[in-house]
Amino acid sequence: MTSAATSTDPATTGDATAATGPGDRATTNLALYRKYRSSTFAEVIGQEHVTEPLRAALAAGRINHAYLFSGPRGCGKTSSARILARSLNCAQGPTPEPCGVCDSCRELAPNGPGSIDVIEIDAASHNGVEDARELRERAFFAPVRDRYKVYIVDEAHMVTTAAFNALLKLVEEPPDFLVFVFATTEPDKVLTTIRSRTHHYPFRLIPPAALRAHLEQITRAEGIGVEPAVLPLVVRAGGGSARDSLSILDQLLAGAGAEGVTYTRAVALLGVTDGALLDDMVDALAAGDAAAVYETVDRVVEAGHDPRRFSVDLLDRLRDLILLDAVPDAGERGLVDVPDDQLAHMSDQALRLGGAALTRFAEIVHTSLVETRGTTSPRLALELLCARMMLPDAASDSAALLQRLEALERRMTAGAAVPAGARQPAPQRLAAPVQPAERPDTPRTPPPAPEPSRDPDARRAHAQQPTASVRPEVEERPAATVEAAPSSPPSSSSSQPAADGSAATGADTGADADTGAAAGGAAAAPGALDSHALRQLWPEVLEVVKQTSRRTRALLDNAQIIDVQGEQLTLSAPTALAKMIAEDSNTAVLRDALVTVVGGSWRIGVDGAKPAAAAPSNPARSAPEPDPRDEDPGPDEPGRPVAADPETEAMRLLRSELGARRLDNPQ
Repeated sequence: MTSAATSTDPATTGDATAATGPGDRATTNLALYRKYRSSTFAEVIGQEHVTEPLRAALAAGRINHAYLFSGPRGCGKTSSARILARSLNCAQGPTPEPCGVCDSCRELAPNGPGSIDVIEIDAASHNGVEDARELRERAFFAPVRDRYKVYIVDEAHMVTTAAFNALLKLVEEPPDFLVFVFATTEPDKVLTTIRSRTHHYPFRLIPPAALRAHLEQITRAEGIGVEPAVLPLVVRAGGGSARDSLSILDQLLAGAGAEGVTYTRAVALLGVTDGALLDDMVDALAAGDAAAVYETVDRVVEAGHDPRRFSVDLLDRLRDLILLDAVPDAGERGLVDVPDDQLAHMSDQALRLGGAALTRFAEIVHTSLVETRGTTSPRLALELLCARMMLPDAASDSAALLQRLEALERRMTAGAAVPAGARQPAPQRLAAPVQPAERPDTPRTPPPAPEPSRDPDARRAHAQQPTASVRPEVEERPAATVEAAPSSPPSSSSSQPAADGSAATGADTGADADTGAAAGGAAAAPGALDSHALRQLWPEVLEVVKQTSRRTRALLDNAQIIDVQGEQLTLSAPTALAKMIAEDSNTAVLRDALVTVVGGSWRIGVDGAKPAAAAPSNPARSAPEPDPRDEDPGPDEPGRPVAADPETEAMRLLRSELGARRLDNPQ
């Protein structure tokens, strides 16, 4: 028995698969988690935060009388307790590196016979007061041979409160040769007075990378071929527990054929979903192919897979795709543990779906798993889950709206390079109006200013006609830039209204002259802008508003310009939003943006709500001007805005709806 223990001890032989004789058949038939059990602190994987301090304490000779090892199952608590006892009782100890040749080291080695001075107690079956009293009576006897008498109490949380109280005095003031090691998965259930007298070392789940390297080392030592795609399945099924992972690997190695452990056999044996089914489902969702989605569900059921397990695996795949979309090099960073050939395909899937769709799909699958727990029809639950993922238009939540908006943006990006002669989409941003492009056959002399008319109706008709100064520019200019006018500035009488709210008689001629000057290429003064000209500058104004307040920007998406009189701007908005737009905080932001883009000193009024400042009345322009964009402009008519692209208009409506929903529900 001693030779068997020594042959499987890497500390003494350096090879866990040393040759064994016919009498060592029991050793070769050991389970992997027993055969490859750690014998030194250096062999404990994934617990460096515990093993390093313990080794430093042993090297310094700072030995405590009681230790508490806590953590999930299968992470090395009991093995570390045995290694600690081995290090304390080594002939060269206490030492962080047991020699492995003395009687104590060989007896406490993995698969060794055990030492009489190291007592392991299963607290699940010895948790009463009588057991505690018996332990207390035996603890005062000195060790038979070794330096310390060590009690390893496994599953310590099962000890009753009365039994812990019976041990309290012994744990608090033990003899010099006595050491307690409590191992538990639930440290909160250990009596507080006991826990306060121990050195607590919390163990953690083993990281996937360290666990996978450990499994690869064991498969090489066993001499059985394993396909690379199998080990990630074992690591995921083990859940960070070394013992669980080794048990699963042991089962796969036991059923391996001449070709070794194949991916197909591992999938069938572990009950996990085949990666091909997950790929088909994700590809069908990315293409919006409902037939392929439900055919994949039928293949899942026909293959005998559990629909709920398929949903869990689909959620894991969506998690990986979300990481690949957010972090393109997630595979290189170790955030996504998949083979390289599959990683390229998954990166393509993440690119085709997009972050908004992936996040929404993951939320739907997670919610469905919680709501359909214990359902009587798993297939129906899976099909309804797929129906919810395939119909973003049927949902009104923000996640569905973001997915639809992302799909529209992707379509616009894909259609940016249109063939020659095709209709180009309208530009999203319009810079400040500048002088229109000159044709080769057009003289450079500016057109003469129209002759002023004394008839108010004629002047009003003339003001409603579109001018060349407000035509959208062909090339985009930087935001909030207006070319300086080469002509002299307009007179004060042309921009200042009279005290009674109507324009003076002598100012009509100056106003018409200013309009003619603007048509010649100069930017109009703020007071000379009409509603049509301000609508052309409105996108630039909204961009400046957005830099100051996104809330005001979202509110203004629902407002329209209905009238501009001098420096008085009147907006129209739905009744529910008009009062919010008319608040001082919002009108101040809009007023500053107008000053930045146009200049002047503006006053803002909102139709349906109390205006921010009183506006002078003008009987001559009491009726709102008709919007030239509402008419059907001719294809070659100069000075008329280009019709908005349908997809651009749909995106604007979606953004407005998103902004309104975020205002209604800020959280």
